[in-house]
Amino acid sequence: MSLSIGAVAPDFSLPDTEGRTWSVAQYDGAPATVLVFTCNHCPYALAWHDRIVQVARDYAGRGVRVLAVNANDAERYPRDSFDAMKDRVAQEDWPMPYLHDATQEVAREYGAAVTPDVFVLDAQGRLRYRGAPDADYDNPGERAEWLRDALDAVLSGSIVERPETKPVGCSIKWKV
Repeated sequence: MSLSIGAVAPDFSLPDTEGRTWSVAQYDGAPATVLVFTCNHCPYALAWHDRIVQVARDYAGRGVRVLAVNANDAERYPRDSFDAMKDRVAQEDWPMPYLHDATQEVAREYGAAVTPDVFVLDAQGRLRYRGAPDADYDNPGERAEWLRDALDAVLSGSIVERPETKPVGCSIKWKV
């Protein structure tokens, strides 16, 4: 299953590395929510991480909420375990919660395919953008422009000109 542009995103309840529980519904009234399916080991996710972090910082004052979600199978990929997630957040400056989708149910409901896979929801919880943060994981100068363009459109009440791009990254490591 894959969430279609314009569809209402499913809600969820996931724990973060600090033990708090997060959901999309708790952001009712937020002008936009960004979900980024990511992980600790994928070179694409790592390459885009700083740009996504900067988006979280740059848009926080405008009410945008960014949630990072790790759904990878931790048994086969121990670097993506909940303990490894906690260690990473403790060592780095994360302006967003890092959520653990241990059952992979949320990733499946959204149709997330790779890390990173970015979903932008508007104030009504409708999907307005899905795809890569920008055109080139290897070029920090891109500044997550596709994500920023989508957020700017949502925040201004405009149509997102590029509502879908091909997400690029490592496949989500599904449980077998």
